[in-house]
Amino acid sequence: MNERADAVRDRHRGSEWIETSLGHVIELRRGYDLPAAARKAGSVPVVSSSGITDYHSESKMPGPGVVTGRYGTIGRVFYIQGEYWPLNTALYVSDFRGNDPRFISYLLTRVNFSTYSDKSTVPGLNRNHLHQETVRIPKSVSEQRVVSHVLGSLDDKIDLNRRMSNTLAAMAGALFKSWFVDFEPVRAKMEGRDTGLPAHIADLFPDRLRGSALGMSPAGWEVVELGDCVEIVRGLSYKGSGLSADGLPMHNLNSIHEGGGYKEAGIKFYRGDYKARHVIRPGELIVANTEQGHDRRLIGYSAVVPSYFGQAGLFSHHLYRLELKGGRRLSPDYLCELLNAPGMQRMVSGYATGTTVNMLPSDALQRPPVSIPPAPLMELFRKLAADLRTRREALVRECRALAAARDELLPRLVSGSLRATGQIRQRGVYGTGSERPLSDAPRANTYR
Repeated sequence: MNERADAVRDRHRGSEWIETSLGHVIELRRGYDLPAAARKAGSVPVVSSSGITDYHSESKMPGPGVVTGRYGTIGRVFYIQGEYWPLNTALYVSDFRGNDPRFISYLLTRVNFSTYSDKSTVPGLNRNHLHQETVRIPKSVSEQRVVSHVLGSLDDKIDLNRRMSNTLAAMAGALFKSWFVDFEPVRAKMEGRDTGLPAHIADLFPDRLRGSALGMSPAGWEVVELGDCVEIVRGLSYKGSGLSADGLPMHNLNSIHEGGGYKEAGIKFYRGDYKARHVIRPGELIVANTEQGHDRRLIGYSAVVPSYFGQAGLFSHHLYRLELKGGRRLSPDYLCELLNAPGMQRMVSGYATGTTVNMLPSDALQRPPVSIPPAPLMELFRKLAADLRTRREALVRECRALAAARDELLPRLVSGSLRATGQIRQRGVYGTGSERPLSDAPRANTYR
C-alpha cells in the first residue's frame, strides 16, 4: 500500500481512533530455531527474548520487523529496520495488516505482558492470549506515521549519540594502544619511517627500545610497580536498607562494563551511613574487585567516574578506588586504558582467588610493572583523553534529555491523548537531563 493510497483513505477516515483487539491489528507468530552451524558472525541480527545479536543466517525475515519475548524475558520490544531472524524464544509480527510497523513497536511497549504470563518459574506468553489485548489505534496510517516519526526521531538520535560515544571511546583506546602498548611512533623512528604525527608530538618519543620488567620499553621511560603510583581504597560495605530512590549516587559493580568503561545504567542511590574515605568524585578511577564465576569478564577492569551524577558520590565494597600518589604524573584516563589493556588485565586478574565468587586482592594492583612516559607526553595524552571523555559525557546528558522527552510523549501519543499533528509543535519538546541514568521505561529497541 503506497503513501498516496494511504492519504486518500485517510481523508475518508479523518483522524478516527478505534478500540479493538491486538489480534485484529497484527498477527504474532512464534520465532524459529537457528542451527548452530548458521550462527556465524555477520550482519543479520538474530533476535531472542532478551536481546539482539549479530549473526549470519541464510534464511531471514524481510524488514522492518517487530519482535518481543515469548519465553524467559518478556516485555521488551525490538524494532528492526532491515532483515532479521526471530528465535523461538520470541514472538514476531508476521502481518502488520496495513499498519505502520514502527507505530506497532511503540504500541506494544504499552502492553502489560505480565498479565498474559503463565506465571511459571520461567515466564512465558501464549500468542493467542496476547491477541486478546484491547488496544486503541488510529485508523489513519498517516497519523500512525506521524507518531512514529516523532518518537522514532528521538530514538534515532539517542542511538546516534550512543554510537558516537562508542567511537570516541574507541579513539582513546586506539591512541593509547598505539603510543603506550605497541610503541608505534618509537618503532617508526627506529625503522626510519615517518611517525605520521606532527613534529612537536613525534619529538616526544625516543628512537629506540630497551629491555625492562615489561619486556621492551621506550628508552628513557621509567618502569616502576603500579603500587608506587597509586593508593588503593576499598569501597563502602553498605546495608541494603540504605538503598533508596534518591540520596547519594553509589557506584557499584554494575557501574563497570565487562571489558571496562563506565556503565550509566548501573548506578544506585544510598541514604545510609558512610565514612569520608567512601566518597568519590568525578574523574577518579574505580576498579572491579569481585566477579561471580571465573570468566574474568569484569574483575580487574576499570572506569573513570563521570560528572553527570554530581560532584560527590559513594563507591561500594565491590570496587577499589585508585588514588594517584603525589609526584606521579599519571592520569586516571591513562591508568584506565592501561588496566583495560589485554596484557595488563590478564596480569591483574591472574591474582584473583575464590571458588564461587572471584575476589581481587589489593596487591594485584600493586605488583604489576608500569611504564611512565615523560611528563610532556603524559600531559598531552591526559588532555586528549579528558577531552574525549568530556565529549562522551555531553552525549550522555543529551541522551537523558531525549529519553525523558520520549518517555513523556510515548504513552500520550500512542493512546491518542496528545495529537501528533499540531499539539507537539505548540507545546515543544524539551528535556531537563536530570541526574539519573537513562530511563528504564519500556520502549522499542531499534536495530539498523
